[in-house]
Amino acid sequence: MSRMLFVNLAVENVAASRAFFDTLGFTFNDMFCDENTACLEINEQTYVMLLEKPRFRDFINDDICDTTKAREALMCVSADSRDAVDALVDGAIAAGGSEWVTTGAQKAQEEMGDFAHQRAFRDLDGHVWEVMWMDMSAAAQAWTPEDAEENATAEA
Repeated sequence: MSRMLFVNLAVENVAASRAFFDTLGFTFNDMFCDENTACLEINEQTYVMLLEKPRFRDFINDDICDTTKAREALMCVSADSRDAVDALVDGAIAAGGSEWVTTGAQKAQEEMGDFAHQRAFRDLDGHVWEVMWMDMSAAAQAWTPEDAEENATAEA
């Protein structure tokens, strides 16, 4: 069975967040948008609901994550090419976001070599969006089941 995925994120200003992601080329499903909510469409099965904080609080019993101090999630979207990765992240920075770089991401990029490219940005509310392109056939040839088992053992 195929399932749909709805990720819900708290935002300060839904109109500003919608404009930010619209600038990056994302589309919205207006059937699920109102003055407090924007439904960002990743694909036909995946959506990110951008909810103004008072509306987001309707769905939780505890606090909203302070994205200046902690991560509640890392969103990762694919791109069609290396250039598309760079264009999306550079566009996010130009639209008011900021680049997000970590030692772990840099190490992963080195390990992936030429068959993948990734970068990340923080949106207007500090949520981290990774953008990645991968040549899946090259990755399949480079990674063996033994590699996956070795990585799982090293992380444990």
